[in-house]
Amino acid sequence: LPIIWQIAKGSLKNKLLILLPAALVLSEFLPAVITPLLMLGGLFLCYEGAEKVIEKLGGAKHGETLEDPIEDIATFEKERISGAIRTDFILSAEIMAIALAEVADQALVSREIILALVAVVITAAVYGVVALIVKMDDIGLHLVENRSTAFEQKLGRGLLHAMPRLLTTLSVVGTLAMLWVGGHILVDGAKKLGFKPPYEAIHAVEHAVHEATGALGGVLGWLTNSTLSGVVGLILGTIVAFAIHKVPAMLGKSAH
Repeated sequence: LPIIWQIAKGSLKNKLLILLPAALVLSEFLPAVITPLLMLGGLFLCYEGAEKVIEKLGGAKHGETLEDPIEDIATFEKERISGAIRTDFILSAEIMAIALAEVADQALVSREIILALVAVVITAAVYGVVALIVKMDDIGLHLVENRSTAFEQKLGRGLLHAMPRLLTTLSVVGTLAMLWVGGHILVDGAKKLGFKPPYEAIHAVEHAVHEATGALGGVLGWLTNSTLSGVVGLILGTIVAFAIHKVPAMLGKSAH
């Protein structure tokens, strides 16, 4: 929990002290760069999602893994916290850019208040859920060891058994979400910049599915759009991963 608290504080500082002022300046003086910046963030999400898919399919893992030996716990924790805050900065920038795009027509003061509220609420919600998840097995163990009622014992055992499955599910859902959201942002951004074929193709298929499936058309149409956006995200993310990890090696340089 102290580590999560440190990351949450870093995330809030990222949003309020760096990203909020930058977003307001851009929206006031350079609104045209918001969409390209949003697309860069989307491409990062696609890259992160594609790397996870490649690793699951047997590709090489990049960066530090949980199996690497830990020589200094304090240094290890500081490095992990710093790395998490850096990653959070990119994701926070994406969140703030999405929020800014929704309120771009508001007055400057209104934009500032709305973005500040988004920063606080999103940070509290995300890291509150993270804290709850990482303590779930402790809560379950406490119920098993310290409660006498059959219901509490059963609930505790259920939490303990559910934890590994929950983490696996979150990993899969998180990867799919990164590809879907990243791909959707890139397709939508490309349309706004004048390149419409991917957007039009995806929406044509979505419309066809919607029309062909009757009462389930809304849900299946949305799933079609999300799936195709995810495919776009996977393709583009794989290209970026290849460029980052393979091209330098092919040129005789260190990928790091």
